[in-house]
Amino acid sequence: MAGYRLMRRQGRGVLARIPLVEPVAAAGLLVVLRPHLLLWLAAATLAGLRAGQLFLRPGARPARSPSRCFAKYAARRLAGNPGAVRALFSQAQFMEIGAGTEGTAVPPAVLDRVLPAIGGMAAVERLSALSGSDFTSVMLEVARRRAARETPAGVRRRYVRDRFAQPGPTSWRSIRRAEDALLGALPADVEMLTLAPVVPLGTHSALGTVSQDKVLTTVRASEVAADPTNALALEASVRRRALDRATTVKLAGLQRVVRAQQVKSAGAQPHFTLFGLVTAGRDEGSYRFERSALAEHLRFAVAGLAATGLRHLHVALTPLSEAGERIAAAVIDELDQDRGPAAAAVIVLDHTRQRGRGYYRDLCFNLNAHVCGTLEEIGDGGFTGWTRKLAASNKERLLISGIGLDRLAGFADR
Repeated sequence: MAGYRLMRRQGRGVLARIPLVEPVAAAGLLVVLRPHLLLWLAAATLAGLRAGQLFLRPGARPARSPSRCFAKYAARRLAGNPGAVRALFSQAQFMEIGAGTEGTAVPPAVLDRVLPAIGGMAAVERLSALSGSDFTSVMLEVARRRAARETPAGVRRRYVRDRFAQPGPTSWRSIRRAEDALLGALPADVEMLTLAPVVPLGTHSALGTVSQDKVLTTVRASEVAADPTNALALEASVRRRALDRATTVKLAGLQRVVRAQQVKSAGAQPHFTLFGLVTAGRDEGSYRFERSALAEHLRFAVAGLAATGLRHLHVALTPLSEAGERIAAAVIDELDQDRGPAAAAVIVLDHTRQRGRGYYRDLCFNLNAHVCGTLEEIGDGGFTGWTRKLAASNKERLLISGIGLDRLAGFADR
């Protein structure tokens, strides 16, 4: 009965997340060998050793998953409400969903040079196996010793060279005007949040499968925000648990974010301001949630961009599945009849887009504007499975979108 209710609530996909193969095989083997005492004892011993290898060895720490990031975030978010925190942690124990990452944080040549001086890869493995608080204590001591060697002149030289510490090139007043234009177009039922500058360690890699080398990681089990929609999704998931399932959560936020990867294209910056918007809800059948959320995001985006003075707006929808094709067709038909803000944009289908196909699901979109005769991308969005992972429920739905304020401000001033 419990298994039936679990599948009914979360879908058959939940079975794929339960590692039953080895336990079932071991149990079957022990049943078969029960009449043969010596063979049974040997098999039981091997099963015990295998269990010890999986769960008792020092380095066997589970990979950081969306549910673990969510549990840490929720504990801080709901501080002062111990009952709620305990409930979230008890549910989180059943939500260990792995997520892979791409890329290598450090080039192999650098590791080959550095590791022999600190005891080889074994030293790295021992550090990574420490608990969060113990690792933080060690790293804080390392940072304290390194900082003690710095001088004011050295700090000044580092400031000049450090791309993360340099002020942004976009005028503050221009960004502020763009912020005000977007906020003026935001629907009244969307709550604006004052987002923290950091999120729990592993948030970007566990939710969006973003390589950790693209994120600025701290020594205190956190990382600097690289996208406001990650924090908004975490907060939306917390609120969805505390509210009735039928309640849709709509959140937005402005955040100065940092991207650690080196980008050589013109105009690329290591830190910039993003406006993020998320709509989190539950599957309503016939893609009703998806159609409604997408239409609302597009109406807001077009109205906000138009309010900054941009003209000739262009929205490109990219279906990523059959469901995405149906959602796109329905929303295009709805917005074609719109006499509101969305009428100011040309909305088209773009099946050629490749970027974001492993990041979004079902459908994604680009927000563009013609600036000085060139089509410039200003925003991006799509459906993700983040809240499904965080809540371990296939019924959860999430639409995210973001607008680059630095790019928007620069284009609006032309």
